[in-house]
Amino acid sequence: MSLIVEMNGHGGPEVLHTRDIKVADPGPNEVRIRQTAIGVNFVDIYFRTGLYSPPSLPAVLGFEGAGTVDAVGDDVTNLKPGDRVGYTGMPLGGYAEVRLLPQSRLIKLPDAVSNRVAASTFLRGLTAYMLLHEVRAIKRDEWILVHAAAGGVGQLVTRWAKRLGAHVIGTVGSEGKAVMAKAAGADEVLFHKSPDWAERARQIADGKGVHLAIDGIGGSTFTQTLKTLRPFGILASIGQPAGPVSPIRIEDLGNIAVMRPSIIASVNNPEFYERSSRALISALQDGLQSPIGTEYALHDAAKAQADLEAGKTTGSVILTI
Repeated sequence: MSLIVEMNGHGGPEVLHTRDIKVADPGPNEVRIRQTAIGVNFVDIYFRTGLYSPPSLPAVLGFEGAGTVDAVGDDVTNLKPGDRVGYTGMPLGGYAEVRLLPQSRLIKLPDAVSNRVAASTFLRGLTAYMLLHEVRAIKRDEWILVHAAAGGVGQLVTRWAKRLGAHVIGTVGSEGKAVMAKAAGADEVLFHKSPDWAERARQIADGKGVHLAIDGIGGSTFTQTLKTLRPFGILASIGQPAGPVSPIRIEDLGNIAVMRPSIIASVNNPEFYERSSRALISALQDGLQSPIGTEYALHDAAKAQADLEAGKTTGSVILTI
């Protein structure tokens, strides 16, 4: 039997419920894994609230995890029982003790990368790779603005960007989170509730503005962030927990660009998934730090989502088994 956390409809954390199920044997090209750690991400909240729609209801949320191969189906050639693996991407179903996945979704983990680190890092790490290598190929001495710099994505983007030689300006909402952003390597930290943060960011970035701004907040922050860009700079909108962004007219953009890069779509591209996973694991083995912020038991998934949604967490959030 396997404990799962599923939702029967859209709404708040209260729509998440636990129950036990029997997991089938793996079919052709399938692998059954017994998980020890599961990542909790804003994308899970977007599916729960209805911003994104799961394929059907009831649905088991969860977009990343790690564990040990329990059984393999026919035609599985790269994995065997006992192998440690991690993953991110579709299909949903991570909030479970045991689950089935196609073998193409699973990445074998080296000894240097623990299950807990893999489960807390894959989605954020591939997001960071997408932003720093695909949205813009960041070069040494370029300037990056990172909102929610004390969060899981924010800290990892900052750490990876510093390895590339970039300068990072982080924004946070409290003194405590400012300390965490600085510890992750941010060169300057601003409070996003300060009325002049956008102008200050522009001035810090050589008085010209940043080359890349990463907005995972949305709402009015998105509009203000446009003002921080230098000519030919890029704003990457990757989330909107503060609310939808206001429409913008293309003629108002001038010499700046706005993107809504989708990590969900990106990891469904096999070439990107393999390339970015290889780069992430290499970076982790080479010393890229990915601290775990908060841990909850699997049956406390509703509380984990509520705390993440309320901004009570810092760093990555995982469920453990």
